[in-house]
Amino acid sequence: MASIQQPASSGSDGQRYAMNDDRKRKRMESNRESARRSRMRKQQHLEELMSQMTQLQNQNVLWREKIDAVGRNYLTLDAENNVLRAQMAELTERLDSLNSLARFWADANGLAVDIPEIPDTLLEPWQLPCPIQPITASANMFQF
Repeated sequence: MASIQQPASSGSDGQRYAMNDDRKRKRMESNRESARRSRMRKQQHLEELMSQMTQLQNQNVLWREKIDAVGRNYLTLDAENNVLRAQMAELTERLDSLNSLARFWADANGLAVDIPEIPDTLLEPWQLPCPIQPITASANMFQF
């Protein structure tokens, strides 16, 4: 069998191959370093996102607690308003009864009594039965 002999490489070819190998090696090292930096950036970004997620979850818990507190305050104030409305209705009814008795007594005795009519706040809510008084609230009424 005849073997094919390759010509011996000259010095310039050897230098060229060595330079190409050196370039490949440097490129590989550069790529590895670039990949390492990319992984580090991704890891840092992931850690930042995890930290942000934890912070947002904590804020979410705080907001839910505040919303629950406002809801409880609303229910308390709504119940108080219902009690006050019932008291107002009862007192209005008592006043109407007393006015009726006063008219009856005045008619029986022949006296003229001027008793103003109280507007029905359910039919005419814009006419309040008593003058509006300012309502003062304490600064810590709603604590958040």
